[in-house]
Amino acid sequence: MELDISERSVRRILKNDLGLHSYKKKVVEPLLSDDQKIKREKFANWIRTNFRKEESMRILFSDEKFFDIDGVYNSQNDRVWAIDRADADKNGVIKQKRKFPQKVMVWLSACSKVVTPLVILDEGTVDHAVYIEKVLPVALKYGNQVFGSDWVFQQDGAKPHSHHLTQQWCRDNFPSFIIKDRWPPNSPDLSPLDYSIWDELVNTINWNKVQSETTLIQQIKSSFKTFVNQLFLKVVLALPIDCIVFVKTMETICANKNNPVL
Repeated sequence: MELDISERSVRRILKNDLGLHSYKKKVVEPLLSDDQKIKREKFANWIRTNFRKEESMRILFSDEKFFDIDGVYNSQNDRVWAIDRADADKNGVIKQKRKFPQKVMVWLSACSKVVTPLVILDEGTVDHAVYIEKVLPVALKYGNQVFGSDWVFQQDGAKPHSHHLTQQWCRDNFPSFIIKDRWPPNSPDLSPLDYSIWDELVNTINWNKVQSETTLIQQIKSSFKTFVNQLFLKVVLALPIDCIVFVKTMETICANKNNPVL
């Protein structure tokens, strides 16, 4: 408008003369503060110094995720073919979401050899007491079954995890664990559950059958059985490689031309 050029001319200049293409913005990584970058750098160097390949394969990764009855959709791939916009709206192109959808929290852990059972946390607020009572014993049981007395438990920096009683329970029971001050903040890309397993599980759920919290839990449980049977070799046994990627990811995130880690 400032140059008094038509939109068609601008598009022609952008595409034909300049050879440019239009790209959608994508959220590909969390926004990190300078302090968070420093903590990631320290963590990456700590991993590189203290964990060899075989040791990284004995990390039991854990995470929680909220599932709600509105389900998920992919704004790029989930499409409706229609004559016009009104017809598309009529046939479900608009994804409706409730203001306060029913939801449940699910905990899961995985390592190079096993995926533990799900722990459904559907009783309201999950504080450190609930976490200690219902989650940590499951992690301890399966970690000991798979690795004996030589393995490392990982959890992120959520408040129930960083509570002093939770940290004390971990010190008293786990052979080793990553303490609250070690795991870097804002780190959804550092665990294989975040960058692989949760997405696979979400896509296995039949969301058309989810109408309430009860049916949501039923679908999560049944889909998890299918997920484990179909994707165990693909996802879980690939974790030794993913553990290397886990380290390299932090090195890449932390490294820059002014302050390289490598």
